[in-house]
Amino acid sequence: MSRPKQRSKRPLKKLPELVAEKLAQRNAGDHRPVLIFAQDEARFGRISITRKSWAPAGIRPRSPRQVIRKYVYVYSAVCPATGKMTSLILPKANSEMMSLFLQQVSSDFADYFIIMLVDRAGWHVSARLIIPENIRLIPIPSHSPELNPTEHVWDELREKHFPNLALKTLDDVEDKLCDGLNAMTDDPERLRSLTYFPYLRITV
Repeated sequence: MSRPKQRSKRPLKKLPELVAEKLAQRNAGDHRPVLIFAQDEARFGRISITRKSWAPAGIRPRSPRQVIRKYVYVYSAVCPATGKMTSLILPKANSEMMSLFLQQVSSDFADYFIIMLVDRAGWHVSARLIIPENIRLIPIPSHSPELNPTEHVWDELREKHFPNLALKTLDDVEDKLCDGLNAMTDDPERLRSLTYFPYLRITV
């Protein structure tokens, strides 16, 4: 009986070399400090998330449930080493929205040169994607969400801010997202504990 074939994660072992290649592409006079970010996007909407909850003995808790297929997308980029994060709530997931988000990250961290890890979604590798001059992208291995630290941001948001809610409008969804994202942004140590994976602890 043959064993299931495992996906190779070897490219991550070469992350220092990949980072060095990207840094070699910047202008010779650019001496801005370097930050490594991980980026991802997630869909949030009005389909409620039902979770177990505590209740006094003898009481059976009730939680609302709805299936309404209306969504927004959260784009986030987190710097695990510093616990800094930038996010945008946007209506779609495509190259145009990704370009807009990269411009936001570039502006927020204009004093840095950014190496950003991304998955291989079509809008991350599209020829139409506009990448700012102080950002370089490095794709992580395909089908490996467990390697992307930003996945933990989504887990935290869904667990802490969205369980057992039946939100009436997309505006309500956005308000909850803003509350959750702001709370995480204001707690850099919490973000570091969630996202600073060992393979990212390299010297640039």
